Amino acid sequence: MTRESFLKTSLLTAAGLYLTPGLVSALGNQMLMKTIPSTGEQIPAIGMGSWLTFNVGQSENERAPMRNVLKEFISQGGRVIDSSPMYGRSEQVIGELAAELEVTDKLWVATKVWTQGKVAGKGQIENSLGYFRKWPSVLQVHNLVDLETHLETLRSLKEEGKLKYVGVTHYLDHAHKQLAEIIKKEKLDFIQINLSIRSNAAEDYLLPLAADHGVAVIINQPFETGGLFNYIQGVSLPDWAKEYGINSWAEYFLKYIISNPAVTCTIPATTQVAHVKENMAACYGELPDQATRIKMKDYFKKNAL
Repeated sequence: MTRESFLKTSLLTAAGLYLTPGLVSALGNQMLMKTIPSTGEQIPAIGMGSWLTFNVGQSENERAPMRNVLKEFISQGGRVIDSSPMYGRSEQVIGELAAELEVTDKLWVATKVWTQGKVAGKGQIENSLGYFRKWPSVLQVHNLVDLETHLETLRSLKEEGKLKYVGVTHYLDHAHKQLAEIIKKEKLDFIQINLSIRSNAAEDYLLPLAADHGVAVIINQPFETGGLFNYIQGVSLPDWAKEYGINSWAEYFLKYIISNPAVTCTIPATTQVAHVKENMAACYGELPDQATRIKMKDYFKKNAL
């Protein structure tokens, strides 16, 4: 997307017009929003994951850091939060902290079904409803486990008007071929897949396919569970990054991802308030165009340790 077309798109979005997959709004200090193709609903391009972060106990020492993280996330305009029954106590903790902070209604919840069998799947969904105290916006079949069974359940819930969006997820490159076939065969609202500036195989085929089929895309593992930062220890950001409001490597990595027109949202996880601020900062300012995205990737490859 060129700068001219980007700005035109932003103006259209600000006017409230329907946009095709990946088209965005980002004017000045306005938060970057992206459009869900199946409905036209817009959500912030940066959300928050909960793998290895919100799975904490009942003590105040364990809960306080995550309460502060959630509070800061909301104060920065965050809405999209992703979880799963696989993530231990994460759903419960998010739900309880959101209730304490009185922000339950502000959360756009994405969670998952991760089990075998229809009865067990319905049980997990009921548990999620109890934890979050409302219906998730999207329910996803986690890692494609018992896919057909759970898709049938989720579609029924959508037809009943209880569930807005249906999706599927995976976190490894080897699943991309199967995900592509699912996109072609099934009518999905969302897929959730892995993508980072270093591990970017999804950009070659899967992301364009999702865009062609009107499927929204949530990106997991944007920092490769934090491992991406090991490659740039002591490496300075390029001077031209400031043109895009990039002031940290976190913003650099996230803006690379959300500037792909097929990407709807990415969900970095953290236990630190300072990192929430860095992550959410990527939701503001101009997005890199395709030529700049290539330059970003090349700079990382050249300088990565």
